[in-house]
Amino acid sequence: MMARSEGSIFKLCFLCSLIANLFFGVNLYLGRRGVGGWKWSSDEVNVQGLSWSGRAAAEAESAAARECSGHGRAFLDGAVADGRPACECNTCYGGPDCSLFLSSCSANADGGDPLFLEPFWKQHAESSAVVVAGWHRMSYSFSDQTTLSQELESLLRKLHSQVGNAITDDKYILFGAGSTQLLNAAVHALSHLNSSFPASAVASIPYYAGDPARWKNATNTTGDIIEFVTAPNNPNGQLNEAILHGPNVKTIHDRAYYWPHFTGIPSPADEDLTIFTISKLTGHAGSRFGWAFIRNEEVYQRMNTFLQLNTMGVSRDTQLRAMKLLKVIIEDGGREIFEFGYKTMTKRWDRLRKTLSMSNRFSLQKVAPENCTYFQKVREPTPAYAWVKCEREEDKNCIEILNAAKILGRGGSVFHDDDRYARLSLIRSDDDFDMLISRLESLVSKEDGAKIM
Repeated sequence: MMARSEGSIFKLCFLCSLIANLFFGVNLYLGRRGVGGWKWSSDEVNVQGLSWSGRAAAEAESAAARECSGHGRAFLDGAVADGRPACECNTCYGGPDCSLFLSSCSANADGGDPLFLEPFWKQHAESSAVVVAGWHRMSYSFSDQTTLSQELESLLRKLHSQVGNAITDDKYILFGAGSTQLLNAAVHALSHLNSSFPASAVASIPYYAGDPARWKNATNTTGDIIEFVTAPNNPNGQLNEAILHGPNVKTIHDRAYYWPHFTGIPSPADEDLTIFTISKLTGHAGSRFGWAFIRNEEVYQRMNTFLQLNTMGVSRDTQLRAMKLLKVIIEDGGREIFEFGYKTMTKRWDRLRKTLSMSNRFSLQKVAPENCTYFQKVREPTPAYAWVKCEREEDKNCIEILNAAKILGRGGSVFHDDDRYARLSLIRSDDDFDMLISRLESLVSKEDGAKIM
């Protein structure tokens, strides 16, 4: 009788303990919920080391968790629908969850948004995330009275050493709001440098301004000549070199695409003034961050003055995000992101070449293979853009023909070249590229004498 009584008491105590634990567990869970998101208790701060960042992290997770049918994404700073960030759909998709395919839309191969790297960063969501306190870097400058993060500078120099695409020793560094601001600062610094005449800026066609060939044998020109050298070139992917030389010639080297995503790295760039941008390295074009290496102190000082008067340096928040992204890349010497980018671009170029190989009407640029010191092999280039030529005599405006086939791009005249050429972007999202191939296949299939795929 005594044993049965003790057993009953034990069962009763166990049941009470279970109910109490369940009650406190539910209470703890509900206590963490706020009207707008998660709320952390003081006990959890001691355990997890989090306080104010808990709600911010929950909001970011909530936005990132929206799958948008795999054809869009939601952002914290986007429009709100039903109390949460709304889906922003890729080209040719619509509806609240981006599940509606818009079959009559045009393929967008116009802009240079490097969205092909978005899947890589989704795979590295935790290591690349940034949580910023409301009081982060409120001053105009860092504690050393500069506007340049020393840690970010160190990471950039280390990255170039790992990749082998630039020699940074004994060179000054400056940050800018993308490469565009740095190009403007460079032109400002080189103009009137040791000269009482304004400088003339030129670049090889296809590009944006002038033709340096007309200056090549000019001996009576007054003032300095500034040559823009873009390698790899936008739009045709060629590894351009300077063609002008002389005491009155100054050169700005734009190396935005000089990364293993797009080209072999035959040797490190070692120039007087070289500009890079994060947009074509990590894909974060919206962050507006670029950097320049400058050998000459006077040029560096003039560029720095221009940047300080223009924007007082680059946003501290932007520098923080760039630093976080670079740490992810540098961890394995860039191997993972560059292999991802190279494989993605290789697959896209293979599909494009296969499609246009069936055509007698369109051709692609030819870029020679390069020995890549980074991948330790000779490799085909995988440029960011296809430079398409309309081969028929009557096809005098290639972009008009592509537009009529529901393909958006940029005509050759935008790059001061013949309108028989058109540029098609290959670095946008998978949806954009798939639609581009679909439209091209349809266009090629209508040719007289086209080969059968």
